[in-house]
Amino acid sequence: MMMKTKKVYIETYGCQMNVNDTEVIFAILAKAGYERTTEMEEANLIMANTCSVRDNAEQRIWGRIEQFNIQRKKRPGTLVGIVGCMAERLKDELLETHKVDLVVGPDAYRSLPRLLEAISPDSPQIDVLLSRDETYADITPVRTDKNGVSAFISIMRGCNNVCSYCVVPYTRGVERSRDAHSIVREACDLFQRGYKEVTLLGQNVDSYRWEDVNFAALLRMVAEINPALRVRFSTSHPKDISDEVIETMAAYPNICKHIHLPVQSGSSRMLEKMRRKYDREWYLERISKIRSLIPDCGLTTDVIAGFCSETEEDHRQTLSLMDEVGFDWAFMFAYSERPGTLAARNYPDDVPPEVKTRRLNEIIEHQNVKGLESYRRDIGKTLEVLVEGTSKRDSGMLCGRASSNKMCVFPAGDLKVGDYAKVVVRDATSATLICDLVN
Repeated sequence: MMMKTKKVYIETYGCQMNVNDTEVIFAILAKAGYERTTEMEEANLIMANTCSVRDNAEQRIWGRIEQFNIQRKKRPGTLVGIVGCMAERLKDELLETHKVDLVVGPDAYRSLPRLLEAISPDSPQIDVLLSRDETYADITPVRTDKNGVSAFISIMRGCNNVCSYCVVPYTRGVERSRDAHSIVREACDLFQRGYKEVTLLGQNVDSYRWEDVNFAALLRMVAEINPALRVRFSTSHPKDISDEVIETMAAYPNICKHIHLPVQSGSSRMLEKMRRKYDREWYLERISKIRSLIPDCGLTTDVIAGFCSETEEDHRQTLSLMDEVGFDWAFMFAYSERPGTLAARNYPDDVPPEVKTRRLNEIIEHQNVKGLESYRRDIGKTLEVLVEGTSKRDSGMLCGRASSNKMCVFPAGDLKVGDYAKVVVRDATSATLICDLVN
């Protein structure tokens, strides 16, 4: 009699790195006899791959655990696992709920098959040991993207920066870079399987180094696989992005002209308190360098409102920096104190919630204006777009990103997903370029 296939369902929260980690987990579990499912109700193993960057991310997971537990009660033998950053940070609290059978940190995914075998009603399993060398370089991820066009490749793990507000160094461990040749092999394999774009991922890609290969050299190695393979990367750190990286981007047409460069604050006083290791002037000089070599480079950022002791003057400096740079897009958040961080230990969270909310709203309003200006400057330009899928609002239209990372919508014509399209921009919103096909 054949054994019934076990099925695993995973919800992924947080950053692109977590998406890639989920693909690694699927690969590990496939070897242990688990098949991926998108239906929680049919899964033998229900998991959440979690984020701890902000409190609201963790609160969502606590809510999901309640839903997972309903399935656990309905179907005896169903297992619930919490993996990723929240598992690393809140291991004991998760197990104390008695609603979770498995808690596994970001560096311990190889142990999943062994831990699953060891679970019993009275014996939940845990492995949150952080590693100094785990990169999962030898594991081929099970791709979860729907379009088969774009894929993530993790090039490094962990972070050494220890920004005062950030929990990542405590949940993902020290920085370590992956073997450059394994990265190139993975990108080659993806291209041969029909993928047209790869995104190189790291908490701080600019500090990548494996033997004598730095990040600029790695970019060249991947870009030279084939001119038809687009290359993106995320995330850059303002203190580390080098002239060599910017020059490499400018030299290769297939390295997309977009940089996500988190500023967090426009105030040098705040940046020092955040331990970002650059000041306002340094950041603006890096922007100037990028614009001098890549005039049409897309620029996006992260901004925190209401960090410890932030004054109205600090806030105004953030707004003025946004005016000066004119970002295409920004991820904008009110400061959320994370237990165990340097800020939580050393600085009172003293900006009142209503002030944080008001400042955040002003930042969002500012970005909406500057973003629309940026998008409208593209009207009349001809762009090359990689077709990613059908527009959510109009099934007769396709969508895809330009090199700058701006989303474009355009008539389908004879195009299909994975094709490159030449389009001309005829209108714009603050988030989308509305285009016509170039005949």
